Amino acid sequence: MLLRMRNHSKKIPLFNSLESVSPSGVNRRDFIKTTSLAAGALAFGVPTLLRGQNLNSKLNIASIGAMGGKGRSDTDACAGENIVALCDVDSGSANYAARMEKYPDAKFYKDFRQMLDQMGSKIDAVTISTPDHLHAIVASAAMQMHKAVFCQKPLTQTIYEARYLRKMAKEKKIVTQMGNQGSAAAGLRRAVETIQDGLIGQVHQVHVWTNRPVWPQGMDRPLGENPIPDTLDWDRWIGPAPMRPFKSRRDPDDQDGIYHPFVWRGWQDFGTGALGDMACHTVNMPFRALNLGYPTEIEAMPFGQMNKESYPVGSKIRFQFPERKTSISVAQPHLFHHHRKIEQDALTLWWYDGGQPDPAARGGHDLSNKPPIEVTADIIALYGEVPDSGCVMIGDNGSVFSPDDYGTSFFVKLKDDQKYIHHTKHPALAQFAERIPRNPHGKDNNRSHAQEWLTAIEENKPELCYSRFEITSRLTEIMLLGCVSLRVGKKIDWDGPKMVAKNCPEAAPFIKRENRSGWVLS
Repeated sequence: MLLRMRNHSKKIPLFNSLESVSPSGVNRRDFIKTTSLAAGALAFGVPTLLRGQNLNSKLNIASIGAMGGKGRSDTDACAGENIVALCDVDSGSANYAARMEKYPDAKFYKDFRQMLDQMGSKIDAVTISTPDHLHAIVASAAMQMHKAVFCQKPLTQTIYEARYLRKMAKEKKIVTQMGNQGSAAAGLRRAVETIQDGLIGQVHQVHVWTNRPVWPQGMDRPLGENPIPDTLDWDRWIGPAPMRPFKSRRDPDDQDGIYHPFVWRGWQDFGTGALGDMACHTVNMPFRALNLGYPTEIEAMPFGQMNKESYPVGSKIRFQFPERKTSISVAQPHLFHHHRKIEQDALTLWWYDGGQPDPAARGGHDLSNKPPIEVTADIIALYGEVPDSGCVMIGDNGSVFSPDDYGTSFFVKLKDDQKYIHHTKHPALAQFAERIPRNPHGKDNNRSHAQEWLTAIEENKPELCYSRFEITSRLTEIMLLGCVSLRVGKKIDWDGPKMVAKNCPEAAPFIKRENRSGWVLS
């Protein structure tokens, strides 16, 4: 069902399959005039795009968590549509006046539930840029109302929630996208297809590191409380987490708390630590290229203090993945063959964040936690040092190294190479055809990632979204298992299909959280 099309210069389905082809040239008005189902659309749950869209052919977007850093950029990436509502629990944000001035036609709400209740019929899609612990609560409420959803990474705070949203998106055929914007980059997609097609042979080791945390971690909950700022709805900010007092950073008159804004990432009740901030970016490329599914073992080793309140200032985590069989698209599909099967060996993924405790340094660590010298020697030869973030995949025939947070660019060193060579200059890549469609919406990854989602809504094709929940919920689950291993303090033997830590029943509360009364998944 094609609801509306814009004049995009490159409109390529994500998968080359007969099922992805649908008639073109059908606009919304013609659709409503010609279909006999239009009159019953509301009663039978047809997506609200049929009733919420304006005659100016723009989508109506509501932004939740709209005043913070990603809230601003997620909203602005959709500014070509109608921003009809801005929702944030804090109207005292320094960004509040500027946001309302930029979007004067948008209604402001502090409670997303009230917003959906009052404006549901006027909203086509929502962006969610709240702290991690609210992602699934907000997303499921919007999806229950058949709204398209763009949700920031990590998709959820718990494994159960990730599985829940994946199932919900599939059953309701919701257009979804998680906000790991590196997915829009041509370089990442080139790495995925060439590694899958055998560029470096079978991969048995992956090493991923980051400079996070750059916020406080390794601390206990402070004593006492301070007055809640008049502009902040603390109860709604706490959401499904256990209630705790508001606490200022420095003095009773300081309205910046030690939980809000931004510094919530290090707290176990609200964030997911360094893994939650960066793994959905830095593990994204190897996750896709190596078709990583459920790991069988996860073992986390914290640096410094690990308590029941916050994540440590550094951690080294081992993820063990079994052999995998999957199918990938072929470069030149024809009537009978659109995919081919590949087999991939078992592998170990190592994650490194932070470093040894250093109270005087940013994030409270010395940034020393990186892969061993035998992994990084060629990187040092290329860069002169090991960058703060990166990813290395080691295969039988060579290695791939990505030096940035998002996997948007990469270097290749095959067995006969003396050094790493940028992928655009390495002659070996010429033998590998492009078979993964590229994002056609420009080189600004933040905007093009959102535009991919908006186009999918317009065409009612969830499969156009490269980071749809069907895929990124699985990436989120992997990352969250590292958080669970840190919290239980032991190796986890994981049964992915059953969502059970076989050797560790005490992990259950971290796999599926007990929400505070009144806060449930829809």
